[in-house]
Amino acid sequence: MSFLRRRKQATISEPEANDSEPNIIEEDDKKKNVARKGKKALEREKTRPKKWSCIDSCCWFIGCICVTWWLLLFLYNALPASFNQFVTEAITGPVPDSPGVKLVKEGLKVKHPVVFVPGIVTGGLELWEGHPCAEGLFRKRLWGGTFGEVYKRPLCWVEHMSMDNETGLDPPGIRVRAVSGLVAADYFAPGYFVWAVLIANLARFGYEEKNMYMASYDWRLSYQNTEVRDQTLSRIKSNIELMVSTNGGNKAVIIPHSMGVLYFLHFMKWVEAPAPMGGGGGPDWCAKHIKAVMNIAGPFLGVPKSIAGLLSAEAKDIAVARAITPGFLDNDLFRLQTLQRVMQMSRTWDSTMSMIPKGGDTIWGGLDWSPEEDYAPSIRKRKKNGTQDVNKEENGTMASQRRLKNYGRIISFGKGVAEAPSSELERIDFRGAYKGSSVANTTCRDVWTEYHEMGIEGIKAVAEYKVHTAGSLVDLLQFVAPKMMARGSAHFSYGIADNLDDPKYQHFKYWSNPLETKLPNAPDMEIFSVYGSGLPTERGYVYKFSSSAECYIPFQIETSANGEDEDSCLQDGVYTVDGDQTVPVLSAGYMCAKGWRGRTRFNPSGIRTFIREYDHSPPANLLEGRGTLSGDHVDIMGNFALIEDILRVAAGATGEELGGDQVYSDIFKWSEKIKLQL
Repeated sequence: MSFLRRRKQATISEPEANDSEPNIIEEDDKKKNVARKGKKALEREKTRPKKWSCIDSCCWFIGCICVTWWLLLFLYNALPASFNQFVTEAITGPVPDSPGVKLVKEGLKVKHPVVFVPGIVTGGLELWEGHPCAEGLFRKRLWGGTFGEVYKRPLCWVEHMSMDNETGLDPPGIRVRAVSGLVAADYFAPGYFVWAVLIANLARFGYEEKNMYMASYDWRLSYQNTEVRDQTLSRIKSNIELMVSTNGGNKAVIIPHSMGVLYFLHFMKWVEAPAPMGGGGGPDWCAKHIKAVMNIAGPFLGVPKSIAGLLSAEAKDIAVARAITPGFLDNDLFRLQTLQRVMQMSRTWDSTMSMIPKGGDTIWGGLDWSPEEDYAPSIRKRKKNGTQDVNKEENGTMASQRRLKNYGRIISFGKGVAEAPSSELERIDFRGAYKGSSVANTTCRDVWTEYHEMGIEGIKAVAEYKVHTAGSLVDLLQFVAPKMMARGSAHFSYGIADNLDDPKYQHFKYWSNPLETKLPNAPDMEIFSVYGSGLPTERGYVYKFSSSAECYIPFQIETSANGEDEDSCLQDGVYTVDGDQTVPVLSAGYMCAKGWRGRTRFNPSGIRTFIREYDHSPPANLLEGRGTLSGDHVDIMGNFALIEDILRVAAGATGEELGGDQVYSDIFKWSEKIKLQL
């Protein structure tokens, strides 16, 4: 019976099994279809181009740069040392001998010891004592070299590069000192020479460290404070005396560059002044120890560029960068507040105040005139190229049709203000104006600038004055930065002396201003002013102001302000004039062209003065690097013609034997327009 029951159940279940078979087949087919589709999808995924992310692009870009750099570096090291010279000669013809080699072939020999006086920012600074954040940096360079610490620990670097805001000396627990020796300023950064080319040519000529001396100093300090803190002026005096005595009594040739020109002008007064304020060398020290002073790119009368730096921590380059990348420098990038930090730091450097324009409106011009008002770059270029009779054009109708520039208006709030007749300007005097209530520093993450102590009323007062000429610049800075200028006014002066015999001019604050001091009594000494020309150089600025004074620098160069043509000299909110891209010709050349020329009240002993200009010519190709004919403020240090002049003077030549004055600009014409009692 059980068998029949199992048989019956099997018979009954057979139709059910038959019914389920199609379902199983369908499921298998579905699985196969899904598998086939999945396989095709995977194949499509494999063949589909991968979407690149921004990070992928950046990594590949950096990788390509690194590989290319390593490849070029390998090829450079694998090539013979003379390859660069071979390629250059193939393109431009035979390379002339360097000045050192040339003069040796002429039979000239070493005679006078030479002293280098570097300028602002070109000398290296190293750490001797610091806060915990600077651990491991003892005697490592904070300024110059690779600047690695700027990227690794920027806020710590700013803290250690800043001076005490009250004294202008070291902050508590920090000691940063000047690097000593020729390495202090031979290169500013790897591959970027300052004094290296000149030193190399002097070495080829026969010089060694026994008759070459780099008078390095902490360029952040006021000039007198370099003696107070480091006794730098005393060491310069001792080294010059030693070099003269060990070189057969031959006097020294002094070669200052940039701000070093003002520093050495201060030194010449200090060394002869009685102690304790001076060095006690006596009134004939310079006559006994100095043959010549060859001032390279000297800002004798200051530079307008310094005003832009102190007012808004910018100049043309930074203003253009801001225009190209709007908001980048103004944003709180990585919580660093870049420009505010720069202003916070640079306003503690007293040396920056030594380059404020001197002489007021008498030298730099007023609302309606300036010595260089007829400057036209197009005529300057044609004069250089000799394409036409420029003198006829200057005396003809085109000169009368040219629009004169208001260079005397160093700061103008708005392009219309910069160009408007003075009779149409409605100005409200800012001196003594109410500054408004200050804003708490906590809103600005403790980035201290004196703008945070001003309210919007004070900022508007500066802008409502419309135009600031050289005569009001000192008052302007005293209004917006009284603490900074309190220190600066104790160490520097910017006027014109009425009576140089007044005892007050025996104070050190006047010694770096050539308009408030006398040259030493050294009739056999010579003074040269050697500088570049033919490059657009900052002379005036068009500004705008922002009401966001609590967290941003309220004044900015108006980069949208441009002139109608080349001869308007206005581009990106900056008026330019002839110079070396940093120092205008007027500042570099006036004293040797007129102020000290002959016997004047500023030069009572009649020291002979010479002007040697070097008209700028860019490098012919990339292999020439920064060129040997440059007139740029720093690149001129590699100018072969300038180096040859220096070597000839060091070998004993006089200014007359060099050929006297060498002038390409209109410095003599502009100097005659300045009505200064001599």
